Amino acid sequence: MNAIDEIVDSFSRLPGIGKKSAARIANSLLNAPSAFMERFSSQILHLQERIRPCSICGAWTERDPCPICSDSLRERSVICVVESAQDVQTIENSHTFRGLYHVLGGVIAPLDGVGPSQLRIAELQQRVVNENIAEVIIATNPTLDGDTTALYIQKLLENNDVKVTRLASGIPAGGDLEYVDRLTLDRSFRGRTSF
Repeated sequence: MNAIDEIVDSFSRLPGIGKKSAARIANSLLNAPSAFMERFSSQILHLQERIRPCSICGAWTERDPCPICSDSLRERSVICVVESAQDVQTIENSHTFRGLYHVLGGVIAPLDGVGPSQLRIAELQQRVVNENIAEVIIATNPTLDGDTTALYIQKLLENNDVKVTRLASGIPAGGDLEYVDRLTLDRSFRGRTSF
């Protein structure tokens, strides 16, 4: 395997990048200026050193706590629960939600060996009690595992004097928050319902 094949193989392991796209990226990098390549390789090399999960919500951040958790203008009595840190950015880009977030780090998936104890569900329960949360919006993806996780959280929090809601329909079943357009996401937030 030559150097081009190796880099194509590496890029094609990233989500959403097939062999053809990986080959186009590799060829583009071969034509890029050296200064760009040095900066780009340094950014990749140091990415995991610079970015880490927020100690409060679990979103990716360079400083702890993250800018969202530190923002005093956010609605501090509402938490939106998402599966991944990437989901936080997707919702933030829509400009439809001004509350706080809680990243679970996945979903309950018994077939994959993922149970509630492997997710940040206990931390969510602590936040609900300690931060006087009035509403928890569950924004897990509308999949079997996402729905199972949502139901588990709803049952867990039902005795905590907190309103638990789920994003309304509009996000397609089996869909992923990353691919939802702004209007659909906005309608989902406005039309959320209680369990």
